[in-house]
Amino acid sequence: MYYLGIDLGGTNIVAGVVDEEGNVIVKASCKTNIPRSQEEICDDMASVALKALESAGLTKNDINYIGIGAPGAVNGATGVIEFTSNFGFHNWAIGDMMKERLGLDIYVENDANAAAYGEFCVGAAKDATDAIVITLGTGVGGGIIIDGQIYSGSNYAGAELGHMVIHHGGRQCPCGRKGCWEAYSSATGIINMTREAMVNPYNFDSILYKMIDGDVSKITGKTAFDAMHAGCPVGKAIVDEYISYLGTGIVNIINIFQPEILCIGGGVSYQGSALIDPLRKIVESERYTKHNDKQTEVCLCMLGNDAGLIGAAFLGK
Repeated sequence: MYYLGIDLGGTNIVAGVVDEEGNVIVKASCKTNIPRSQEEICDDMASVALKALESAGLTKNDINYIGIGAPGAVNGATGVIEFTSNFGFHNWAIGDMMKERLGLDIYVENDANAAAYGEFCVGAAKDATDAIVITLGTGVGGGIIIDGQIYSGSNYAGAELGHMVIHHGGRQCPCGRKGCWEAYSSATGIINMTREAMVNPYNFDSILYKMIDGDVSKITGKTAFDAMHAGCPVGKAIVDEYISYLGTGIVNIINIFQPEILCIGGGVSYQGSALIDPLRKIVESERYTKHNDKQTEVCLCMLGNDAGLIGAAFLGK
């Protein structure tokens, strides 16, 4: 049995054919090219889906449905994206529009929820009943699985975990609030911390400053980690601060939900043990249930950038 999932992003549209075990057999993609109309985006989504099937030697008759992971407040029951800031659309009937183009049943879910579902089905949270997936990218995404089901809230805008405030009156967040977890624990957050450190004259002799040739535009989400590994105390101080904020949010989430597994993915998670080991120490020392026998397992995601694609492909199972 084969499945087809579409990961609709602000930069790329990716379609993939997935087998029963969650292996991505083949992928096809194109640029999203926003801003443009809903119709044009759906046309390209349909085209990319058909290309993926063709590359796998399949046709529409070989699959029963198509799943889509998309940003925004997604009503999975109606297949409507009620709002997506990435695209600027309200009440986008993406499910009906894609069914008209492909003649198959369409399942739609928020992209972070789809990624969480992928990890739940065949990834790091496979053996759990209750799990949470956090993605550390440009922002902080969250997906919640409760009793094996995606939790999206009463208005389909649940699991916006990045927008809990961890520092009252703190850094400005794109959502409009100040002090959101996302402003500190996303890749954007650590980039901003690194840039701020690099404009301090006391740090001009640091390994980190020399690594970027004094050009803050060269800073990425891994720059401070690279400097730390090279023995730079400034890099280590930035990483320690970043992980402390990340740990604050993780402990809050564990205290509220007490999931069996909490998985961390996204670009920053590729730092591996340099991220997860000190983070686990924070969780172990600060969680409310430190004296309980059963504890939340904190681990890294397994599926990488394919998590959302795989989760979307399995939405109709």
